[in-house]
Amino acid sequence: MKIKLLFLFLLVSVAVFSQNKTADSLINVLNKTKSDIDKTVLLNAIATEYMSSDPKLMQDFASKALDLSKKIKHRVEEGNAYLNLGNSNVISGNYPKALDYFSKAQEVFESQLNIAIENKDAVRNGLARAYGSIGIVFSEQSNYAKALQFHLKAVKIYEENKDEVRVVRIYNNIGIVYQAQKEEFKALDYFIKAQKIQEKIKDNTVGITTTNIGNIYLKQQNFAKAFEYYSKAKQLFEKNPDARGLGELYNNLGSYYQQIGKSEEALNNWEKAIGVFTSIDDKFGISDTYTYLAKFYFEKGDYSKALINSNKSLSLAKELQILEQIMASEKMLSEIYQKQNNPSEALIHYQLFSQAKDSLTNHENIRQSVQTEMNFDFEKREALQKEEHEKKELLFSEKSKRTTLITIFGFLFVLLLFGIGFLIYNRRQLKKSLTLQKELAEYEQKALHLQMNPHFVFNCLGSISSFIVQNGTDSAIKYLSKFSKLMRLTLEYSKESLIPIDKEIESLQNYLELEQLRFNQVFNFSITKNPEIEDDMALPPLLLQPFVENAIIHGLIPKKELGQIDIHFDLKDQSLICTITDNGIGFEKSKELKEQSVSIHKSMALDITKKRLEMMENVTNKTSQLDIEEITDENGKSVGTRVILKLPIQYNSPKS
Repeated sequence: MKIKLLFLFLLVSVAVFSQNKTADSLINVLNKTKSDIDKTVLLNAIATEYMSSDPKLMQDFASKALDLSKKIKHRVEEGNAYLNLGNSNVISGNYPKALDYFSKAQEVFESQLNIAIENKDAVRNGLARAYGSIGIVFSEQSNYAKALQFHLKAVKIYEENKDEVRVVRIYNNIGIVYQAQKEEFKALDYFIKAQKIQEKIKDNTVGITTTNIGNIYLKQQNFAKAFEYYSKAKQLFEKNPDARGLGELYNNLGSYYQQIGKSEEALNNWEKAIGVFTSIDDKFGISDTYTYLAKFYFEKGDYSKALINSNKSLSLAKELQILEQIMASEKMLSEIYQKQNNPSEALIHYQLFSQAKDSLTNHENIRQSVQTEMNFDFEKREALQKEEHEKKELLFSEKSKRTTLITIFGFLFVLLLFGIGFLIYNRRQLKKSLTLQKELAEYEQKALHLQMNPHFVFNCLGSISSFIVQNGTDSAIKYLSKFSKLMRLTLEYSKESLIPIDKEIESLQNYLELEQLRFNQVFNFSITKNPEIEDDMALPPLLLQPFVENAIIHGLIPKKELGQIDIHFDLKDQSLICTITDNGIGFEKSKELKEQSVSIHKSMALDITKKRLEMMENVTNKTSQLDIEEITDENGKSVGTRVILKLPIQYNSPKS
């Protein structure tokens, strides 16, 4: 399933004069206007009108707006002209030039932020559009770190201005950037945020966002949630028609039904996708669907049908000159002919696949070269802007100091100097003492954390030994692969006293998947968190793992029915609440069983965890709390255990 930036949009200037008027009527108004200020506004508005119909005219009018705005020193419209010029170059695919124009727009709007002008909102909106446009260029160039940096700058301004329409677009772009970086949890957070706002403001594009959410759940193999959101997206597309979005939805539904083993439903949805794409002459979408069908029939061993669909996909890919699709189709054809014992045709198509691959590599090398040059120029410009800003700040600071010094009387100055010296001395002494105490507590906490790693390793090695004896070679290899990934994460986290919550979630998910393999899927699990939890909110690594392990070994394994573990992260009363709930045999029954077979390692892990909580209290001067509750039904019968960890909110400090 490929990632498409469905919400890639151009953040353009919309002037008052352009509302509900065509380009022709605006040109008539322009010819009658004598004010140069009004002319610059109209020229930018006309350029915006031509964006979707004639990028060349858009560039012409934007250039005229730029020249006139520079002449009369109208900085806001100068920035809007740069935005229009950047957008016209994005449409024509000239990303380096587009980035140059967007950077100039950013420089113009930033220079106006600290100036007392009436149209402050126009400046802030223009700056947000510049940030968002720069983010789009970097995203198109696969420079996701930079794209995310500028998208977050843009969304901050839109949130402050309560511009929900643009907030939704940026949220989707951020979600897709995270999805491209394979950070599904963060992507899902932003898609859900966007969907909630879209439902509130009745945005017609909510179907695309809902499809994006379904795609995340499908990738996580949460089939129930994926189908729920796909069904909702289908209803939304029926209400607000979007043929391209509906076609993509049918393709995704085809993948969903294929993964759950419903072949007829999968084929039915792919046929619907072809019908929708054909109705709008979307040859790229049709080619994509034929690829799905070819892979489906290939996996089923129906090589004749796989061959037909691969050839159809290849024909459209050649017509559209899409190298990636040509390469994929030629490779599929080679594999099909190989299966049909036709080595000569297999060799021909493999050679064609190699040629397409080489062409794609050359194309990518050229793109990378252009991107490197573009990034260098951008970084250079950004450094110069930062240096200029620092000079202005320094000049302002020096003027403020001189003004302060002139107003202070001599004898007060001496007294103040003495007081400051005394205060600095005491502050340094106090800071030194507090720093030593904090470092000591952190080293103690790291030492306790390192004690847990051998315990965890011994448990996993014992599990692997048991698993290899009880299962086949293939299953053992799969188990070892997941174990090596978990160990890599564990060793990585051992270096840190705090890790982001998303990293802890990733570690827990790998551990639970490992235990699912070990115990033959005798339990399911879910990990959720409150969307209000910030990205840099953190907690000590491997803090929850002993409780999850305890829930599996002593709660779920003794139970005969299918088990369930739910882990949830929440915020309450300025505290981070971590809840682990299982539907096992319960705390009291588990205690009875443990009296007959005492688990020394488990008691060590729980004791160490309690000490880690004590260390956390020493570092933060805030209370932490551990509660273990037995869950009972109406008849007082135990139906599970709940562990609640109340932790002080801490943040992951960036590395210097």
